[in-house]
Amino acid sequence: MAGRERSVVPCLVMVTIGCAGFPVPATRYFKEFLFVEVQETHVSMPGSGTIRRWQREAPPGFRFSVLGPREIGQEGFRGGTVAEAALRNLQDVAKELEATMAVFVAPPEFANNRANKAAVKDFLAMASKVFEQVVWEAPSAWDPDVAQGMTDSAGIVVARDPLQHGIGRGDFGYYRLPGPAGHKSRYEDPAIDKLADLARSAKHKHATYVFTNVDMFADAKRLRKALKA
Repeated sequence: MAGRERSVVPCLVMVTIGCAGFPVPATRYFKEFLFVEVQETHVSMPGSGTIRRWQREAPPGFRFSVLGPREIGQEGFRGGTVAEAALRNLQDVAKELEATMAVFVAPPEFANNRANKAAVKDFLAMASKVFEQVVWEAPSAWDPDVAQGMTDSAGIVVARDPLQHGIGRGDFGYYRLPGPAGHKSRYEDPAIDKLADLARSAKHKHATYVFTNVDMFADAKRLRKALKA
């Protein structure tokens, strides 16, 4: 099953490519990729039957990351019964999927101010005690380098759009690709080629590229092909 192999970029970087959720039936997806960012956990936790089916159908070596519940962002990443309960529920699903990575996305209206920065740092520090790897995506209006700087000490990775903000630093990079003009847009060939060039130039030991746009399945396969060229 050559299509499922992770792409090894010449020199330094191991690249994993996948999608935000299953854009096609899971059985078909599992034949193409070895990674998915589970989206169901953002709105409501998947049932045990769904989790067992994914575990049964996924090929050896397949990895899941889990997307944090939206109420955590709605609460401003502030501790309390809502956020703590949501984090516990996420941890339960992650354990069943053997997922060691959690991704938390801030809502667009999350303001860049001192109080919010402090709340995010405290929450992510708490989450990092639960998950081996924690990824945080700041609102698009934030400078991702500034966001990364405020979380470096906790070992948190800040997700970024490499076509908008370039490649990040550190051993691990996590890149979410929302579409060039929003969720309903697709990436044209020059953008895919540029992504491949950026991936090759990165200094990470490992990087994950997650497509979140409407054509994510096709675009992810095109990036994989470009990296193998």
